[in-house]
Amino acid sequence: MRNPNQIKQLLITVCVVIISFTAISFSNIKATERKAPVVAAGTDPLPSWNDGALKKAIIDYVSKVTKPGTSSFIPVEDRIATFDNDGTLWAEMPTIELEYAKLAFKKMIQKNPALAKQQPYKAIIEKDKKYLATVDESVLVGIILKSLSGTTEGEFDRSVKAYFDTAHYVIQHKVYPIQDATYKPQIELLQYLRANGFKTFICSGGTIEFVRAISVKYYGIPTEQVIGSKLQYTFDETSHKIIRVGKIASICDKAGKPVNIQWHIGKTPVFASGNVKSGGDIQMLKFSQTSKYPNFQLMVNHDDGVREFAYQEKDNASLNAATANKWHVVSMKNDWKAIFSIP
Repeated sequence: MRNPNQIKQLLITVCVVIISFTAISFSNIKATERKAPVVAAGTDPLPSWNDGALKKAIIDYVSKVTKPGTSSFIPVEDRIATFDNDGTLWAEMPTIELEYAKLAFKKMIQKNPALAKQQPYKAIIEKDKKYLATVDESVLVGIILKSLSGTTEGEFDRSVKAYFDTAHYVIQHKVYPIQDATYKPQIELLQYLRANGFKTFICSGGTIEFVRAISVKYYGIPTEQVIGSKLQYTFDETSHKIIRVGKIASICDKAGKPVNIQWHIGKTPVFASGNVKSGGDIQMLKFSQTSKYPNFQLMVNHDDGVREFAYQEKDNASLNAATANKWHVVSMKNDWKAIFSIP
C-alpha cells in the first residue's frame, strides 16, 4: 500500500499524462508583462490588504531593497520573484487544472466508450481509490499512454483556450467565470513588485502549457516566465512541429520547484510565495532564503471558510516550516480586505 505522498505523486502523474494528450491555443495576447504604474507617494500600493504588520513588512521590504546606495539594495536584474499558482494566485478547491483534466478524460471516453470498462479508466471514472492506491504506477501510466496519441502544441493551445472561454468556478455556492477565482490581493502584489523593478515568475506544480494559457491575461506574466511540470517533446521532421511525448520530463513540486527554477531562471528568487495545502512550496521558500540578497518568503494560509475555503495540512508542515524559518504567513481571514474581485 502506498503512503499518501506516493498516491498524490501518482495522481499528479496521471493528470499530467491525461492533460498532455488532450487536444486543447491560448489567446493571442502579446507576451509582455502588464506594467502597473509606479505608485505615487501617499497612494496605497496594496488596497486589498488590511493595514497591519504583514502589509507593512511587504512595503518596507520593497522600499529597502530598491533604494540605491544602501547595503540592502538589489540590482534590478536580480529582483526575481516566484509565485506558486494553485492556492497562491487562484483558488484550488477544486484544482482548476484537475477540473480541466476531468473534462478531457470524459471526452476521451466518449470517443472510445469501451475504455470505460477497462482498468485503469474504470477506476478513474468510479473514483476507486483502493485500486488507484495499489495498482503499479507503471501499469497505470503505461495503459493511459498506450491508448492515447500525441498532439502538437497548437492543438493543445486551442483546446485550453476553449476551456477558459467557457469554464466557471464555484465559490461559496455561487458560480463565476474562472478568471474571478484569482486572488485580488495577490494580483496587486504582483503589480506592486513589477512597478518596483521585480521580474515575476509563476512556479506551479501544474503543467507549464496549461498555466501559460492564462498567465498574461490573468496575471500579466509572459509565457516565458511560467515554470511548471512538463512533458518531454520531440521535433517531427515531417511537419517541422514540436510533438508532445507521453513521458514526464519533470514534476515541479516540492524539491522539484528549486530544480525547475534553476533550469528556467538560473538565479535564486529573492521573493517567493506559496501556500498551505500539501507542503509543496516549502522547498521553494527555503531556496529563496539562500539568496545573497535580502529576501522575503510569504506563505498563504487558507483560514477563511466564509469568503473562500478553510483547510490545513494534517502534519502542519507548511506552517511549521514558516515558524521555524521565520517566514511571513498570510491569514486570508485577517490580512486580506478582499479575496476576490467579485462581491
